[in-house]
Amino acid sequence: MDTIGSERFKILDYAFYPDSIAVVGASEHPLSFGYHFLRHLIEHKFKGAIYPVNPQNEIIQGLKSYPSMLEIPGNVDFVICCVATDKVLQLLDECALKQVKIVHLLTARFSETGRKEAIELERQVLAKAQEYGIRLIGPNCMGIYSPESGIAFGYNMPGIKGNIGVIFQSGGAATLLIQNGAVAGLRFSKAVSYGNALDVNECELLHYFADDDSTSIVAAYFEGTKNGKSFFDALKTVADRKPVIVIKGGKGNAGSRAASSHTAAIAGEQDIWKIAFKQSGAIEVDDIDEMLNLLMLFYELPPVYCNRAAIMGGGGGKAVIAADLAEAAGIILPPLPFDIKNKLKAIVPGLWDWLSNPLDTSIWGDEGIKLAEVPRLFLESPDYDFLIIQSSEDNPMADDIWAYIMKMNTTMILNNFDRRGKPIIAIMPRVKSYENPMDKFRWKIIEEEKAKLINAGVPVFDSISEAVKALSRYINYWRRHQTNIHA
Repeated sequence: MDTIGSERFKILDYAFYPDSIAVVGASEHPLSFGYHFLRHLIEHKFKGAIYPVNPQNEIIQGLKSYPSMLEIPGNVDFVICCVATDKVLQLLDECALKQVKIVHLLTARFSETGRKEAIELERQVLAKAQEYGIRLIGPNCMGIYSPESGIAFGYNMPGIKGNIGVIFQSGGAATLLIQNGAVAGLRFSKAVSYGNALDVNECELLHYFADDDSTSIVAAYFEGTKNGKSFFDALKTVADRKPVIVIKGGKGNAGSRAASSHTAAIAGEQDIWKIAFKQSGAIEVDDIDEMLNLLMLFYELPPVYCNRAAIMGGGGGKAVIAADLAEAAGIILPPLPFDIKNKLKAIVPGLWDWLSNPLDTSIWGDEGIKLAEVPRLFLESPDYDFLIIQSSEDNPMADDIWAYIMKMNTTMILNNFDRRGKPIIAIMPRVKSYENPMDKFRWKIIEEEKAKLINAGVPVFDSISEAVKALSRYINYWRRHQTNIHA
């Protein structure tokens, strides 16, 4: 087992890097969680020993099954509990005898129900786990994703390790982030959905991820905390070392009620949370889409400290809208300097004196082929810090010509893109429904071209609005970070 982090939080290594896992409640029934959690381990090629536990089957999904934990040969590091609440106490007795280090309690219907008997049972579960020295993740959570080990809690989760760590109280939201992030080219070091936080809580997880050398960026979703000071100290510890992007669930009255029934969380005063995020240095966002947009920049780009942008692409109206949106987000669009105008005069002598920033490419006509020479002018200029290139689905050309232009734009971006150089950000529209054959053709081309950019590491946004908003936050983060370093 690979161990990382400080001694205090080292026990969590057994969740992310176990040598053996038992799935208690493993099943052949495709509607049961025991089926899916076992299947995830098999499909992700978990590197250690897998022990299905179910007294009803001798073989489950091709693996030898055991009637109880006690029948498993040798000790077990990590247990995924997929059985009902009334079986958890007995399971802990068996886990103690097998020297289990951590139990993931997928099992729900504990304190989040608000029922007295469920709250009391949860108390008994914690007391017994503490008596045995067994740590608990959950209950009521999806548990662990560790691509390096081959552990997952959802389908379509990448098997390739990245550098984004995920601490989410909600399993569904964590799944959405990882699956959608994978489509955007993001890869993750590890993730944990911790549910009711009966034992292992957000504070301990934050300290663990702060010490985790394989995690460079942290994405987090919190619904509540039981110790405000400890939470702030832990959040600041990790935010001092690496970017932390956070969503606070349960902001309004309805959301607070939903959080309570979801994970038994105490949502707290929103002003206090906002102050905690701001003073700790964490970046608060409103939803998964905003989080993914920022993660994409932190994942793909070097630090950017200045906000002067050049924008290319789209028609006249799009250029005007792009300029307004950029300015509103705090992005500066410097006018074309003399040296660039002079070079444009040689490239497009019939257009150069019309052109400005944003650069409207719809007026280039048959000189559009010369666009490929333009990005380097912005990228080599000291007047601009990054370049945004828009590709458009609304070009009035015939389909074959339109497709040629789209592919030419992609080639232009890839030929000028350098991960270590001045950033290029691409804008490509989100694929919509196929209403007719022409739509299907165009959206198929967009999907193909977007995939090429993502595979190359180019940040791709669905709209200029999302791009400039994320860029503004990204730049502000690095400016604050630079100031703190030199303070």
